[in-house]
Amino acid sequence: MHIKKTYSLFEMMRWTRFETLLFLGIISSWVAAYYFLDIGWLKIPWTPLALIGTAVAFVIGFQNNASYGRIWEARKIWGGIVNTSRTFGMFVQDMLSNEYAKTPFSEEAIQSEVKSLTYRHIAWMNALRHAMRMPKPWETTVHHRTNREWDIQPPEKESSLEEDLKPYITESDLQYVLDKNNRQTALLYLQSHHLRRLKEAGMVWEFSFLELEGVLQELFTLQGKSERIKNFPYPRHFATLNHFFMWIFVLLLPLALVPQFAEIGAELEAVHPLISKYFIWFSIPFYVLVAWVFHTMERIGRTGENPFEGTANDVPISTIARGIEIDLRQNLGETKQEIPGQFPVRYHTQF
Repeated sequence: MHIKKTYSLFEMMRWTRFETLLFLGIISSWVAAYYFLDIGWLKIPWTPLALIGTAVAFVIGFQNNASYGRIWEARKIWGGIVNTSRTFGMFVQDMLSNEYAKTPFSEEAIQSEVKSLTYRHIAWMNALRHAMRMPKPWETTVHHRTNREWDIQPPEKESSLEEDLKPYITESDLQYVLDKNNRQTALLYLQSHHLRRLKEAGMVWEFSFLELEGVLQELFTLQGKSERIKNFPYPRHFATLNHFFMWIFVLLLPLALVPQFAEIGAELEAVHPLISKYFIWFSIPFYVLVAWVFHTMERIGRTGENPFEGTANDVPISTIARGIEIDLRQNLGETKQEIPGQFPVRYHTQF
């Protein structure tokens, strides 16, 4: 556990190293100016800066709480998709039978319909995860240079929706779905039409049909909740102003911090003349630490605003969808060789 925590701290420092170097450059320039030039008059009192810092801390805290709320809600939605998918798989296997059929169907025909419905549900999950990974104008975290440097990207960037749908639905269904703007909704419509045909043929009892339609209704509800988070961003005026306020505080901080260390150094001159001469340089690590904390907390809030963007801190909807697929196909009796494996973990991150 200690090793894991140390590794996480190292990754956090690596994640923010560009900003840390920038803070080091800012404070070093100010300290050098105070040390070599006569600009001791250029300073501001602590009181207004403390008020700004307090306000920034409150806004950052609000942003982080709101961002975490969006992430947690998204995780609960996809947890609901997991449970409802398992329920649908169980219902389909047990509710398709010859009990109320006018003309008995062969066991092979029933199993074929069960597989078709199950596979179409897997296609629905694939369509939904692809829709959630579609870029939005306000999703900018994925373009950060650390993400580009580590090549952190979800599986949806490595394969197209058409490629991920082909193994699960017929060619006619595929063309029907790709012709629609909302592909996941189109797949649920196809599921409902299919169930209606099975009811009319007697393979599905009317009461069972209503139960299965209720499951589809729940899937529509969960899909709509997921789409709401995706399509409604964290209010930009909060996010933008918070970012500006943080930088105002970080840039003004040297005007109060450096003179304070200079004054402390002057007070030490009679007792420790050598320390007094260089004491102003001790403001560098303190400034870097304070600026790093404020900036990192603000950046964590920005990173968590869009839980489906496809970064390392998002809800791992690809892994969740693939996990459901594995469960459903194993319960269909398929072997491990027939079922695709789970998406790989990269940099200790699931997508």
